[in-house]
Amino acid sequence: MSNTVNFTPLKDKVLIKRLDQEETSPGGIIIPDTAKEKPVEGEILAVGPGSCDEKGNIHALDVKVGDRVLFAKWGGSEVKIEGEEYIILKESDILGILQ
Repeated sequence: MSNTVNFTPLKDKVLIKRLDQEETSPGGIIIPDTAKEKPVEGEILAVGPGSCDEKGNIHALDVKVGDRVLFAKWGGSEVKIEGEEYIILKESDILGILQ
């Protein structure tokens, strides 16, 4: 996967590439594609400049390109850019950064 995408999110939005889910359960059972849930872990590929306050000051986002994050399962918008699937989220839909 290339970490460069020809896309820049606006304001407090981020572009995320979902990370693949495990193919087997912890007990060793192989999970078929039809039974897999969409993962809620991804890598940030692009970030917007930040949100504006009432005075017009821009506040930078707390996340950056390359961060691995957990995000709300049903949040965001799924998009296809140059044949690849991504999700666009508001920063507030991100639950945390994985260390």
